[in-house]
Order: sequence, then structure tokens, then C-alpha cells
Amino acid sequence: MAGLTLLRDAELFDPTPRGRCDLLVGGGTILAIGAGLEAPRNVPTDVVELGGARVIPGLIDGHVHLAGGGGESGPASRVPRLQLQALVGTGVTTAIGVLGTDGTTRSMAELVATTLGLRDEGLSAWCWTGSYELPLRTLTGAVRTDVAFVDPIIGVGEFAISDHRSSQPTFDEFLRLASDCHVSGLLSGKAGLLHLHLGDGRRGLELVRRAITETELPARVFHPTHVNRKTRLFAEALELAARGCTIDVTAFPVDEGEDAYSAPEAITRFLQSGVPASRLTCSSDGGGCLPTFDADGRLIAMDIGRPSSLLETLRALHSRGTPLEHALPCMTSNVAAHLRLARKGQLVAGHDADLCVLDPSLHLRHVMARGRFHVRDGKPTSSGTFERVTP
Repeated sequence: MAGLTLLRDAELFDPTPRGRCDLLVGGGTILAIGAGLEAPRNVPTDVVELGGARVIPGLIDGHVHLAGGGGESGPASRVPRLQLQALVGTGVTTAIGVLGTDGTTRSMAELVATTLGLRDEGLSAWCWTGSYELPLRTLTGAVRTDVAFVDPIIGVGEFAISDHRSSQPTFDEFLRLASDCHVSGLLSGKAGLLHLHLGDGRRGLELVRRAITETELPARVFHPTHVNRKTRLFAEALELAARGCTIDVTAFPVDEGEDAYSAPEAITRFLQSGVPASRLTCSSDGGGCLPTFDADGRLIAMDIGRPSSLLETLRALHSRGTPLEHALPCMTSNVAAHLRLARKGQLVAGHDADLCVLDPSLHLRHVMARGRFHVRDGKPTSSGTFERVTP
């Protein structure tokens, strides 16, 4: 019988605060949670004393360029694929991959293979089908068969609107795509969402607003991201969230004086808005290009998104006085519920053993994914196949 892990004396946030307790882990699963737990006799058990350290669910990043993003300034600007420790080493235990701008030199076959490879290395991973463009890049030739028959694919994304890099879809094309997402979700039991890249174009969320006003499609089908990139866009997104959409803020850097909200600022504003808190998610855009364009659409500067921005956002919210139980759901339980990821996002018996142990300043002490330590005592204990990590 495989060994067990007993985490003793945790200050548990599941993400709701549960006080001091112990967690027993085995077979990649949380077996029990409670006070004074003891390991079964005659079973090898790794006992880890936490001394009251905070334990939170592993972070779920719903928008990551697992196979690499970029490409907006020629072949040399293609961002390399993300390695395992770039994710688990920053507290991300579940990631959802996207292609992004480039559905030409990159493919869905590459993204699905990368997703499956990261699963083999210990991460929980899924992906969206398609890219910014129409005709949609799929694996099987259609959205419905991609979602129904390809295990890691949960919906379409990131499909671009209100951006000079989009395919400028008509309203009818947009509705057909959203309909395929919705029905594919019904057929498969998956999320069936249309995960939307929002540029800073003047049309903003007009297509989504029309769709939920003029059609029978449920508001939950539409999952717009990057909505904090412009203050006016965030105001639009709040209105749609009040009508049933779940919106996604991106943890990208924001310069002082920029007409945008940082992720901590956007999350704070959302939590104060009166809209149900369950309708907010936060993602990193990790591995993606964070470009700056001139008026003619030429790339003049580029940064790269980092999965570490989720934990940085959590620390920034905590420093603002936001209770941990209010900040955590948009990176854990809200994401799992909206993306229909069973056994994820909460630390309860029967769920996957994905968790982070934090020190008093909310830096990582341990990271466990599917019951295996990937960070222990602040040092990596695993590595990807082509990744060198010195413990």
C-alpha cells in the first residue's frame, strides 16, 4: 500500500476559514480532515508539522499559454512553452491552456500534447480549443467533437473580440460559436464556455451584451477575460456580471497613471460592487505576450505573463486588508465551479490533494499537487522532463 501524508496543525482555508485541524492525504486524495487525526497503523506515513501555518487550496489558473504565446513581432518573438516548476513552483496546481494570437505556427495538437505532458509530470491540466481567429482552429474539425471527445478540452478560448488582432467576427458568427460551446457542454458534461479575449477596442463587450439580450443563450456561456485592461471595459464587465456572466481579471502589471486596474484593484472593486462574488475569476496570462502597440498596430514593447502573478495578487490583496477567505475564491473555488472541474478548488475530504502551505507573509512553504510535494520547505522537489531544478 502506498504511503500517506499527515499534515498536522494547519490553519485551514478551504477557502472558507475552518480553524486549526489536520489533513490526511493518500492516493492523491484528501482522505480526512479534523482535529487530532492519526495515521492508520502499519501504513508508512510522512508526518509534516505545520505549526499553525495557513493551508489554502492550490491555485487554479484558467488562462495560461502552456505551449507558449507571443509571435506578434515575428518568429523570434514566440514565447517558449512553460515548464512544470513555472506553475507548481508558484502555487498553481491546476492550469487551463490557450493558444492565443497564433493559430498559424502553433496548433491544437501541440497544445493538447503539452497539456497531457504536464499531466504526466504531476500538474492537473486542461485546455481551450481554438485561438483568436475564425475559422476556428480545432483538433477534430469542429467545436462540438473537440469538447465531446477530447478529454482535456473544456470549451473555446481565447477567442478575440474588440481587438485589431481578432477576425472581426459578425454577430451571427459570434452566436454560432457561442451556441456550439453551449451545446457541446450539454453533450459532454463539461463547462462548454466561450472564453473571450478582450482587446481595448471601442466596441468592448457589445457582442456579449447583445447575445444575452437578444438570444436564449445563458449568460454563463460567456467568460470574458482581460476585463481590467481599461477602466471603462471593467465597468461594462461589472454590468454583465450583474446579469449572470462570470468575468475574469488578469494579473498583469499596470503602470502608474495607466487607464487600467491592477488585479488587486479590480478584485477589490468587484467585491465592493454588490455583484455575487462567485462571478469573478482571476488568471495570470502566464507564458503569453503582454504587448504594447502603436497607433498603426505595430508592436513597440513586449512583456511576458507569469503564473507567479496569482500569488503576488493574493499577497497584495492581503496587504490591503482583504480577508484571505474573500480573496481566495476567484483563484480557487470560483474557477473550479465555473469550469466544472470536479474535485478541484476546495480542501474537503474526497477532493484532490492540491494545496499550498504559506508562511506568515504568504510566501510558499510547501506545494502539493495530486498528493505529491512539488515544493517543500520553500525548495522545489520536482522538475519537468526538460527542466533542471536543484533541490
